[in-house]
Amino acid sequence: QVQLAESGGGLVQPGGPLRPSCAASGRPPSSYAMGWFPQASGRERAFVAAMSLYGSNKYYADSVKGRFIISRDNAKNTVYLQIASLKPEDSAVYYCAAHETPYYGNYYYRSTDYDYWGQGTQVTVSS
Repeated sequence: QVQLAESGGGLVQPGGPLRPSCAASGRPPSSYAMGWFPQASGRERAFVAAMSLYGSNKYYADSVKGRFIISRDNAKNTVYLQIASLKPEDSAVYYCAAHETPYYGNYYYRSTDYDYWGQGTQVTVSS
């Protein structure tokens, strides 16, 4: 099993950057395909970024391509979501998720594919 803990959210002005983190304990995140799913108030969790085992393949929602980058630091057992040029509509609780899979190249964009979730970190974009 793996336990996930997000951090790095906060209040950011529009246009600013932010890098939420997802620290994994237990089995390392390289054993899982990883994803990020923000959930805005009153809405369902929405997919934004996914990464295969070891980070060989990455996939992004069309709405965030060019602004969001998912990455991992295996030495720190941590997955990141680099966000550039934040917009007010990016405001949400950002959840990271892990999916146990034997397929090295696969990534997953459906929340129902994921087995483990963190508690989320709040990102608020406002002037």
